[in-house]
Amino acid sequence: MNPEIFREYDIRGIAEKDMTKDEVLLIGRGIGTYLRRHNCSKATVGRDCRLTSDTYADQIIEGLVSTGCHVIDLGICPTPVFYFSIQHFKQEGGVMVTASHNPKEYNGFKVCMGLDSVYGDELKRILKLIIDKSYEDGKGSYYTADIITPYKDFIRKNINLSSPLKVGVDAGNGTAGVVALPILRNLNCEVHDIYCEMDGTFPNHEADPTVEKNMRDLIELVKENQLDIGIGFDGDGDRIGVVDEKGNLIYGDQLMIIFSREILSRKPGSVFISEVKCSQTMYDDIEKHGGRPIMWKTGHSLIKKKMKEENAELAGEMSGHMFFADRYFGYDDATYACCRLLEILADSGKTISDLLSDVPQTFTTPEIRVDCPDNIKFKIVEKITEQFKKEYKVIDIDGARVLFDDGWGLVRASNTQPALVLRFESLSEERLSEIRNFVELTLVDIQNKLKP
Repeated sequence: MNPEIFREYDIRGIAEKDMTKDEVLLIGRGIGTYLRRHNCSKATVGRDCRLTSDTYADQIIEGLVSTGCHVIDLGICPTPVFYFSIQHFKQEGGVMVTASHNPKEYNGFKVCMGLDSVYGDELKRILKLIIDKSYEDGKGSYYTADIITPYKDFIRKNINLSSPLKVGVDAGNGTAGVVALPILRNLNCEVHDIYCEMDGTFPNHEADPTVEKNMRDLIELVKENQLDIGIGFDGDGDRIGVVDEKGNLIYGDQLMIIFSREILSRKPGSVFISEVKCSQTMYDDIEKHGGRPIMWKTGHSLIKKKMKEENAELAGEMSGHMFFADRYFGYDDATYACCRLLEILADSGKTISDLLSDVPQTFTTPEIRVDCPDNIKFKIVEKITEQFKKEYKVIDIDGARVLFDDGWGLVRASNTQPALVLRFESLSEERLSEIRNFVELTLVDIQNKLKP
């Protein structure tokens, strides 16, 4: 087993290369042992629609049961529905078999204890249990249960649309479509769907709605049918991508503005968590409307922990993770976020572009991913942080967000891929290009110095 599959937020790698079927059984035993030693024995297991997910889920379940865990097998479901199952069935944790938006050859595991993600050093503890072969032995149990129906029922009772909307949906052939479509139709929306059939080969495009090329067909669908909105889902349904009525992509920080304004209209002074990639206009807008924004580290596990610490009503990331504690359970759920957005549109009678029309215009790049080996990416970020701190103010809670008088540039190490993540914002297009060139040239210089 490749130990590098134990990443910051989850366990993830190339199926049958980084982890074989037999090694997945050991991962199940390691997770089961970890849960048991934290006095947890009741767990749910869900899976996405990847070609290896059925086999891997069976191995995880076998491993859990062998340590004395009592397992509910959910079958195929989106990751947020797996989270919901822990709350609904009053379980003590669980495992979701998924590689989220990664290409088809990947697979992995998201581990929960209660509704909290197991991440960072705690995932390394599971790895050590496996290396040491220090497993619990026990006689657990296993049965299957339907979680999709209770989840749909909950959404139906929680969401109310004051008027129907015309909605386009692209699920990227992942797991979200088969759950989201009936929910949206039950809300009396006129739904136009593409790529909503589950297919673990992802034949149309990668299931990542933050990448513009993956959203092109949805943009065309919205334009051709004059829809109110387009919704894109990632492979396991915890991240949302949005297209407005004009066919423009709406990023996570812009969604945060829309959601935070509505929440603040009911709950003045609320706390909101977001991350280092988000626009300064978002932080300014939350303050302007009486909220308290907190900039924090990227990553769903880290965000959920910070939300609890700060008692935040909402958190969100550029990548489309939206975590609602307001009226919900505090985890990221793209179908639920979609429904909350539709509620706001219906109640306001406005378009998305109308809702954002008063936000000051800045010029930004999308997330830019630069390939970088896992074993040096954090060292590069450390060096670039040191370099820029000599002359500029740098926010270094997660990488280096370098502040200029009229913009900022970010370099951080991805915790899910062998890559660096860059993003830039400025008050003019010309200055945006200058800041980007300056930061990228500095980055290239540091990369060259670190080459063996």
